Amino acid sequence: MIVRSWLFVPGDSERKLEKGLGNPADALILDLEDAVSDDRQEIAREMVQAYLKANTERSRQQLWVRINPLDSPLSLPDLAAVISGAPDGIVLPKVYSAAEVNKLADYLDILEVREGLVPGSTKILSVATETGASLLTFHTYLENITERLVAMTWGAEDLAASLGASDNRHPVTGDYDDPFLMARSLCLAASRAIDVQPVGVVHVNYRDLDGLEADCLRDRRSGYVGKIAIHPAQSEVINRAFTPSDEEVAHAQRVVDVFEQNPGLGAVGLDGMMLDMPHLKQARNLLDLAEQIKARG
Repeated sequence: MIVRSWLFVPGDSERKLEKGLGNPADALILDLEDAVSDDRQEIAREMVQAYLKANTERSRQQLWVRINPLDSPLSLPDLAAVISGAPDGIVLPKVYSAAEVNKLADYLDILEVREGLVPGSTKILSVATETGASLLTFHTYLENITERLVAMTWGAEDLAASLGASDNRHPVTGDYDDPFLMARSLCLAASRAIDVQPVGVVHVNYRDLDGLEADCLRDRRSGYVGKIAIHPAQSEVINRAFTPSDEEVAHAQRVVDVFEQNPGLGAVGLDGMMLDMPHLKQARNLLDLAEQIKARG
């Protein structure tokens, strides 16, 4: 199921957790990592566990949990606490390669048995570019990756810290600098290569909703589907940007129709444009995306 908007919610804030239920985000990411101080980790785990157990109806809004990195002593206690609440998935930060994703999958295999959950039901979103090493290991996702992995995103802020950069954007144009454009491109390419959802990075200026919309539309043109939100007001903008318009759906249907009306032809004309197989594939992808979004209700 396609998720357009993924909203971070601090796992130790009762008020923000409660408000998250009314937010239009397709998924909430209950955060046990950056949003929670070390002295509140156990409190956050208990609150997230209780929240998951209290909110089992997830047809409109999925509930995911961002745990601490696997090389942190906090990660296994995170998993042990929250899996009893049957989260829809785990967001894995500070990933170095596919090896960490596969290791998480092994842990989930065991914990699902312990909790009597359907095997394989807990999915994974990899935050694939928060470390310098991760830029050099995207090929590992092509070799042997767990079927639990359903989405990948990249991380511009932590990556900047890992690379020793003072900023991740050009001071004049405002566009991402080269290392971060590389991360964005490799994340998209790897996601598409293994058929998982590529998810756009956060737009940190939460007051700049126009900039967020432009960023979303740029991501969508490139091939990304969905975006992570760090403020409740961002969800609606993200949903709108990643929902095909009626005009786009109608045009895509016309493209499909003209090919079906001309079987055996590899190229056809429509509205003065010559279309071939890539255009047909794009049209079908858009119609499939529209149907998945419609099915969310």
